[in-house]
This record gives sequence, structure tokens and C-alpha cells, in this order.
Amino acid sequence: MESHDNISLMTDARNNAKRNMVGPTIPKGFVLGEFTNYSDATAMVEKLLAGEFRPENISLIGHDPLLVERIKSRLGYGRVALSGAMTGFWIGLIFALLVGAGITVSPEGELSYNPQQFFAAVVIAAGIGMLFNITRFSLSKNRRGFLSTQMPVAARWEVVVPDAEAGRARNLLGLASDA
Repeated sequence: MESHDNISLMTDARNNAKRNMVGPTIPKGFVLGEFTNYSDATAMVEKLLAGEFRPENISLIGHDPLLVERIKSRLGYGRVALSGAMTGFWIGLIFALLVGAGITVSPEGELSYNPQQFFAAVVIAAGIGMLFNITRFSLSKNRRGFLSTQMPVAARWEVVVPDAEAGRARNLLGLASDA
């Protein structure tokens, strides 16, 4: 009977811990400043940190998130072929080194090296990689003619501190008080 009591206590402790867990929340407090770019907001944070303000009391909040896609270059069969050849080259090089392509051991135990076999393995792998990439590119249904990168950015930033620390933060930044 005691073992059942211990089990129920342990189960209750786990359930209570799960109920009390709070997910990510938006920090509340006094807004020290609003900025249109991230570097200006971090400059304010650096000033606060230089004045020995506790870092755990500072929040940087980005509003109005946007996804920005920056175009890097054109994408055509030449670039796809070169990319596939380079990938195949590296895979072939690793494979040739692991397998020991071009290295033979005679019955007497002497090692000999034939670089042509080693380079043949690397060149064949580069060719296979190139063909694979070209085939994959030509069969893709949603083919785009460019390479790009995507990154999330915020339209504006706020530096927020707890209401209780707002006066000290404003003094550190040299801002006039609202009193």
C-alpha cells in the first residue's frame, strides 16, 4: 500500500510541474525606446550594460516580423553542373581516401601507389555528381532561375525593462523622467 502512495505522490508532482510550466511570453514593462533597426536597439542595450544594469532585466522585442528573400545570383545549367561536380568531387575524394584507391599491396607486403586509380575515382565521382544534379534540376517542377537566401527581420524594435527598474534605466541613459 505504501508503494502505491509513493507512486501517486510522484505522479502528482509531475502533473503539477507540467501545469505550472509557462511557455514563452512577451515581456511586459516600460518601453525605453523604439527603433527601426536592430543596431540602434542593441546600442541602447550596450549602454545599459555598460552602466551595470542587470542583463536579465532587459528585453529586445521585434515587432511586425517579415520574411526577406535576397537574390544572390542567377541559376542555370552551368551553375547546377558545377555545383554537382564539386559535391561529387568531395564525395569521391573522401571515398577514395577511405577505400585507399590506387594503393596495392603485393604478396611480399610491399605497398605501391598508382595515382591514376585515385584520380580516376575522384573524377568519376565528380561526373556522377554533375549528372545527378543536372537531372534533378531539369526534372524539378518548381524551377526558379535564381539563388536566394531567406531571413526573418522585424520592422521595429523595442527595448523593454521591468516597470520597477525603469527609473534607474532612464537615469543610466540620460533620459528625462516622466515625473
